[in-house]
Amino acid sequence: MNGVEDGPDGRPRCPWALGTPDYLDYHDSVWGRPLHGESELFERITLEAFQSGLSWLTILRKHENFRAAFDGFKIEKVAAYGARDRTRLMADAGIIRNGRKIDATIANAKATRELHAAGETLDELIWSFAPDPENRPAPRQLSDIPATTPESTAMAKELKRRGFVFVGPTTAYASMQAAGLVNDHLEGCTFR
Repeated sequence: MNGVEDGPDGRPRCPWALGTPDYLDYHDSVWGRPLHGESELFERITLEAFQSGLSWLTILRKHENFRAAFDGFKIEKVAAYGARDRTRLMADAGIIRNGRKIDATIANAKATRELHAAGETLDELIWSFAPDPENRPAPRQLSDIPATTPESTAMAKELKRRGFVFVGPTTAYASMQAAGLVNDHLEGCTFR
C-alpha cells in the first residue's frame, strides 16, 4: 500500500516514516516544515548533497556529527576552510568521507558568501523557487511524488549559475521537500 499508514501512536503518516524511529522523528518534526535562515538552508543543501547515492538514514544517523564537523554550518567558517580542514574532514569517520562532497560544501559556502557580498541571501534565493501551494494537490500515494519538478530544475540551474556545485534537480527537489518549500506529506497524513 502506498497511502498513509498508522504510526505507533495510531496517527496516520506517510509510510516511509514508519521504518525506524529516526525516520519517524524526521518526518514528524522536520520534513516539509517551512525552514528559513542562511545556516539552516545551507545545512539542508549540504545534507542533501551528501545523501546523493546513499540512504537518507545514513545521513540522519550522522547528522550531529556533520553539524560538529562543519562548525554548525556557519557559512563564513566553512567558506574559509583550507587544506587542513579538508584533511580533517576526510579523516572524520563520523561523517561521509567523500572528497567531492566535502569540496562541494566548501564551494557552496563560498558561493553563499558571494550572494551576501552582492546584498542577497540564500533564503531569498531558495524560497523564490517555492511553487504556489494552491497549484499542488496533496499526493495520495508515494508514486504521486516526483523526483524533480520544473521549479527544482530551475533552482538547480540558478544555484549552479551562482557557483554552487552538487545541486542537480533531484538534490534541489529533496532540499525543497526538507525545507518545506513543498509539502509532500500524503493526503491524510497527520503532519501535512
